[in-house]
Amino acid sequence: MQEKSVCVFCGSREGARAAFGAAADEMGTALAEAGWRLVYGAGDVGLMGRTARAAQAAGGSTFGVIPQHLVRWEVGKTDLTRYVVTETMHERKKVMFMNCDAIVVLPGGAGSLDEFFEVLTWRQLDLHAKPILLLDIDGYWQPLIHLLNHVIDEGFADGSVRDFYSVVPDVPAAFAALRAALP
Repeated sequence: MQEKSVCVFCGSREGARAAFGAAADEMGTALAEAGWRLVYGAGDVGLMGRTARAAQAAGGSTFGVIPQHLVRWEVGKTDLTRYVVTETMHERKKVMFMNCDAIVVLPGGAGSLDEFFEVLTWRQLDLHAKPILLLDIDGYWQPLIHLLNHVIDEGFADGSVRDFYSVVPDVPAAFAALRAALP
């Protein structure tokens, strides 16, 4: 049986709150303990590095994808189970997406937002049906959720967009949602 794979989009920085790093550690550990593979951006910095190191420490499988131009900047983590270097950011996102069963978005910056909006748009266009979870640690994603509601209220998206992602407050809730969506 093929192991389940969860793509984690998250920051290449630690963020301003200790809770963000703790959630990254908990996510990596929980993936490994569930026997699920971590798919992520292959960096060894910020929340990315913390998630991967926690998964490795717990004996988990890791699949990292990084574009050549970020290998030094994000400190490409070459000791992963599988380490892929792509030419472009677009290729990175495609390889990550094609190698996962679900997406979890931890706190992050513009790159994480780009990744989230790409998979959300693909879902809206009916190009996939993979679960997308926003891990709303300490309310981090509340402004984004308000923005998405504003976009819907102003007529630029159908209300069904809300059905294409779920908001979860913590890692245990994320795993409950993942287990329900990926039996």
